[in-house]
Amino acid sequence: MLGRFHEVSIATADIRESVEFYERLGFTQAPTTDTWSHPYGVLTDGRLFIGLHQRKAPTPALTFVLPGVASQLATFAAQGLELTVCRTGDEVFNEIGFLDPFGQPVTVLEARTYSPVDREPHEVSLCGYFSEVSMPARNFETARVFWEPLGFVATDEAEEPYVHLALTSDHIDIAFHRPRTFDAPLLVFSDSDMPARITRLRDNGMRMSESLELPRGLDPVSNALLESPDGTLLLLLHEQG
Repeated sequence: MLGRFHEVSIATADIRESVEFYERLGFTQAPTTDTWSHPYGVLTDGRLFIGLHQRKAPTPALTFVLPGVASQLATFAAQGLELTVCRTGDEVFNEIGFLDPFGQPVTVLEARTYSPVDREPHEVSLCGYFSEVSMPARNFETARVFWEPLGFVATDEAEEPYVHLALTSDHIDIAFHRPRTFDAPLLVFSDSDMPARITRLRDNGMRMSESLELPRGLDPVSNALLESPDGTLLLLLHEQG
């Protein structure tokens, strides 16, 4: 129903600083189109695509591409979705947006805004393997009922490394964690050798977040939080064998 996953759209006050942050982590820039009038850049590790937008907007937003999105407004209405953004017409770049039950912004565009890059999914960044976008949700069943009709499939609720509900799709996996676990969205990366990765990142001058506590139960020696200049949080998880 949402089309194909496009990017995690992130608003930034200083796009150059944000681009340089992700490049230091080993992300690659993708060629962008002239769709947007504001400064815009895309960084990827081969699996995750991060769209950096130098403008004020709800952030981070999960953005998808659905050709002919303007013709699908009745379908979205029938699903009970209340649009917070609806820019459609022959003279504009068609875009709609809505919020999930817990305030997570979702955007659907009529076409791509960047070109593919020559990078394979196994070419991970210094953060390790991108696993999912995890978002806080007070009620996992509410999240499941909302997201499954949009094309995601829920797995069983898991206890490790913290209580969460994962949902899979063809192009992006998402998850939901308890607000008491962490009250903000997280870009989650995992690796069996994450302690060594964290050490390498520190040696390269990357500072782990000291103002935010890790989700409860996670060992700070083997796991870490990175905070980008735009405020996006990257959770680096030690994947137990």
